[in-house]
Amino acid sequence: MRENEYCIMFLKGRILAGLAGLVVWCGFSLHASAQGEHEISLILPTENTAIFEEGGGPEFYMHTYRQERPGEQPGWTAGKYGFVRNVRRTSSGVIYSRFHEGIDIRPLRRTRRGDPLDEIGAIAEGEVVYVNNGTGRSNYGRYIVIEHQWGESPYYSLYAHLGRVSVEVGDWVDQGNVIGVMGYSGRGVNRSRAHLHLEVNLMLNESFNDWYHDHLKDAAPNYHGIFNGINLTGLDIAQLYLQLQENPNLTMPEFLQATETPFFEVKVPVEAAIPNMLWRYPWLCPELEGWRPDYGTPFEMGNSWKITFAASGLPIKFEPLDEVLDEPELNVLQRSNIPYRYLTNGLVRGRGNDFSLTTSGLRRIDLISRPSPNHR
Repeated sequence: MRENEYCIMFLKGRILAGLAGLVVWCGFSLHASAQGEHEISLILPTENTAIFEEGGGPEFYMHTYRQERPGEQPGWTAGKYGFVRNVRRTSSGVIYSRFHEGIDIRPLRRTRRGDPLDEIGAIAEGEVVYVNNGTGRSNYGRYIVIEHQWGESPYYSLYAHLGRVSVEVGDWVDQGNVIGVMGYSGRGVNRSRAHLHLEVNLMLNESFNDWYHDHLKDAAPNYHGIFNGINLTGLDIAQLYLQLQENPNLTMPEFLQATETPFFEVKVPVEAAIPNMLWRYPWLCPELEGWRPDYGTPFEMGNSWKITFAASGLPIKFEPLDEVLDEPELNVLQRSNIPYRYLTNGLVRGRGNDFSLTTSGLRRIDLISRPSPNHR
C-alpha cells in the first residue's frame, strides 16, 4: 500500500480500502515482508483458495472436455501448468504433448445465465503495461499484463479471458486492487468453462517487433507489440504459490533452479553481444554475477552462447563460449524414444540420438539469443 492508503485484510471476502477509495480483494498473502527488495509477494487473484486445500484441485482448476480413458488424468488437470493437454498413447505409456503456460482458475459465483461474477485482483503491486480489450485478436481474449519488480528484474503477470477490464495502461495497482471480472472471452472458451487464465512470465526480447517482422509478418499482424504471448514465457505459478508457503523468502532464481530440469541445450553464434534477455535477467548467466544493467555493457563475453532449456522451451541458463559457430548446435540432454516434438512443445524433432531443431525451435532460439540493437 502507498502511504496515503490503507486496507483491512481478511482471509476471504471483499475489502473496503480507505483514503483512496479503492476496492481490494485480499486472499492468502504469501510473503515475509512486502518491503523486501528481493522478495516475491503474491496473493491469489480470486477468492478461490482451493489450491491450498488437500485434494482441492478439482475445485480450483477449470477442466477441459475430454473423454477419460484408463491410465489418463481427469479433465480438471488440464487446467494446471505444464504438459497437461493433448493425450498421446506411446510405447512408453500415456503422455501429454501440449504445454499449458499458466493455470485456469474456476469461478465461485455465477449469474442465473451462468456468467461468472468473480472479481480479479492483482496478485502483486505493479504497473499495468498492457490491456487488450478486444476479444477476437488473441486466444487470450480480453487480457491484462502487469509488470512487477522482484529483486532487480521485471516479471509480468497476465490475466486472460476476462469479461470486463477496469484498468488502463499506465495505472499503478496495489496488491489486490480489482482489475477486472472473470469471463470467457477468447477462442476455445465458452460460458460453462468460464475461468481466469493466469500466468507469471519472463519477457524474452524487447526487440520482439523486429523478430516478428522477420519471421511471422505474413502469418498475422502483431496487435500486441512486445506483450504478445509469444514473447512472454510462463513459469510454474502454482508451484510458486505452494513453495512460497514453505519458504516466504524464496527468490525467483532459487525457484527456477528448484523446479526446472534441463532438457536440451543449444550453442548459438551471437558474436560478442549480450542476448537481450540477460539485460533483464542477468542472474541466468553465472558469469554476470554482480553485474547490473545500469552499469552499461559488460566486458566481452565470447564468440557464442550455450543456452540451456527446460522441456517447455523456458531458458534456464546462459553460458558464454569462445567457440566460433556458423549455426545453432543442438544437444538433447534427456534422451528418449518418444518423439521429441511431444516432449519439447514442438521445438525439437526426432527421437533417441537423432534430433534437430524444428522451424519453430529455430525461431525461438533467434528470439531468445537475439541481442538488442541498443545493447551491442
